[in-house]
Amino acid sequence: MSDATKLAAAAGSADPGVGLRAVLALRRLLETLEMLQVGNARKAGWSWQEIADALEVSRQAVHKKHAGRWPGPDRREK
Repeated sequence: MSDATKLAAAAGSADPGVGLRAVLALRRLLETLEMLQVGNARKAGWSWQEIADALEVSRQAVHKKHAGRWPGPDRREK
């Protein structure tokens, strides 16, 4: 069983301490994966709007969260 699978199972634990620790670990994993994939998308030439559509959030939300994480000038998009 993978670590992610173990965490998902632990998140459903009847013990709140176990469940909440698992939720925290899953949240951190999710944030790391999102940052990685947004970076991959930007390197592949995706616009902020395309990324936002894939994540089902607004362009402004994804830009605000991720725009400052990569070196170099950010393309301005309308």
